[in-house]
Amino acid sequence: MLFLMIGRIGGERVLCSFIALYSGIILLTIKDKKVFIILSMKKNIKICFVSSSGGHWEELMCLKKLMNQYQSFYVTEYGGQMQDSKCSSIYGVKKIDRSEKYFLIHFVALFFRSFKIYLKEKPDVVITTGALAAYPICLISKLFRKKIIYIESFARVNSKSLTGKLIYPISDLFLVQWEEMLQFYPKAKYVGGIF
Repeated sequence: MLFLMIGRIGGERVLCSFIALYSGIILLTIKDKKVFIILSMKKNIKICFVSSSGGHWEELMCLKKLMNQYQSFYVTEYGGQMQDSKCSSIYGVKKIDRSEKYFLIHFVALFFRSFKIYLKEKPDVVITTGALAAYPICLISKLFRKKIIYIESFARVNSKSLTGKLIYPISDLFLVQWEEMLQFYPKAKYVGGIF
């Protein structure tokens, strides 16, 4: 079961001891709001952080503090940001474009690559800021009853992203960075910008 609490929490010392006592709790801090996700009493939670390269990756890297608190691994597209990231456990996937001629073949290959990564790492939670590289691992993880946390892009103010449309129905927690986006995603939680 997924529990959610958003709001100001006083006393970082109390918060830190609470996390130490209950290691099944993931704390996601976005600006002055804190989102707690209670997964289980499992001691070693593993989190997959996944996004496409570019702005999605930059937004995901704003969660570095959270990444350092848990056993984590990363999935993104091959390229400059992947090599420059200094992340210790990172997997690359081929960048594909929906308008390319062999999109469907490449998309199926992306699913197979994502499935291999999933089987090797077996994450408890997937946190993503979206785009095409993220969808397969989110869907695969959901099929294995894992938790999905999606953060809609900061660039989305007045319309849904394709990834958002696809992941919204399967996400356990869907976060938006603009209050206006709640009209498109009524079950989402508004948390403000993650920058």
